[in-house]
Amino acid sequence: MQRRHFLQTGSALGAMGLVSGCATVGGGSGPKVVVIGGGYAGATAAKYLRMWSEHKIQVTLVEPNDAFISCPISNLVIGGSKTIAEITTPYDNLTKRHGVNIIKDRVNTIDAEKRIVKLAGGTELAYDRLIVSPGVDFMWETLPGMAKAGAKDKVMHAWKAGEQTVTLRKQLEAMPDGGVFAMSIPLAPYRCPPGPYERACQVAEYFTKAKPKSKVLILDANDDVTSKGPLFKKAWTERYKGIVEYRGKHRVTDVDAATNTLKFEFNDDIKASVLNVIPEMRAGDIAVNAGLATANKRWCEVDFLTFESKAAKNVHVLGDSIQIAPGMPKSGHMANQHGKTCAAAVIALLMGKEVNPMPIYNNTCYSFVSSEDVVHVASVHRYDAEKKTMLTVPGSGGVSSAANELEGRYAHAWSRNIWADTLA
Repeated sequence: MQRRHFLQTGSALGAMGLVSGCATVGGGSGPKVVVIGGGYAGATAAKYLRMWSEHKIQVTLVEPNDAFISCPISNLVIGGSKTIAEITTPYDNLTKRHGVNIIKDRVNTIDAEKRIVKLAGGTELAYDRLIVSPGVDFMWETLPGMAKAGAKDKVMHAWKAGEQTVTLRKQLEAMPDGGVFAMSIPLAPYRCPPGPYERACQVAEYFTKAKPKSKVLILDANDDVTSKGPLFKKAWTERYKGIVEYRGKHRVTDVDAATNTLKFEFNDDIKASVLNVIPEMRAGDIAVNAGLATANKRWCEVDFLTFESKAAKNVHVLGDSIQIAPGMPKSGHMANQHGKTCAAAVIALLMGKEVNPMPIYNNTCYSFVSSEDVVHVASVHRYDAEKKTMLTVPGSGGVSSAANELEGRYAHAWSRNIWADTLA
């Protein structure tokens, strides 16, 4: 969507002096939008709703965490070349620069009929439009052993950047040289398709420097590497020969945390020094509990023009929790694009204006095969009015020919830029 369209939309909002059609807690005039979740999609939507409406729309962001911790780049913390502080950004600028009202709390329930969000702390927030960006939660029911006392304190997924990321790094540091790090990968779709393979590279590089007798064992439920396969396999063969072993068609069915043992659908049990179990995923709890996950009760179906839920009016769902379009990854960059597209659409809907009929999203995903050398994949997606979905633009994007340090510099610049675009 063109910048001029956004500016015209914002100017019109001010000229029309929109008032809310729904009374809300907190007073004030103008439409009220509540955003649930301050990740790449939610925080971006909150920021751009304020910017493009020229601050005419009141935006409340509900987020339980004090700061944003980026999942992209977090594998470098596990590898030891970054710290958790370096990938953490406070939410302060959303309030100071853009006037977003941030409430540190969790959402208990959504009443879509009455347009009310009820928070764990007891507050009720009314809205004209609701944006739900809950990220992913895990299908722990597929791994019964993880329900046992202490299992989740010992076996990390580290698929939500933060405390688990740091803990997994500490487990690797404590592991004896000659030990095995075993990582299980769920069946696609899951958040960040190349993420597990990047993590394997980061751990392998750490082992080459600190624990050269150790081994990385990748146990993938999928038939083969799901993203950038030839590039990752080249890195494992040329950089980490004898350290990384990849095994496809290894679907984990249970975990014995007491003995660090993985159990599989068709393969023999495997025991390791450190387990990293990445469970199968679904939309975040609040979306599922609110009945928004209409695709196999797992992912949320949306109208890709506006991201409005197909299950509830005036409710929009963004980010990794949605049922993706063909070729559309669950990535941080894509979630950022969702946030902008949804913000523009919500402004148009609140004004009674036409929503942009041809949104175009782009995506770039960098993967570190070492602490410095990087590969990437990029794509462009357009809305198809006939099929009512997003399609990959033929000839767009591309994949790296080989890993190199220059792409590493691009990747760090990308992360700084997208963090600023989301939160600055």
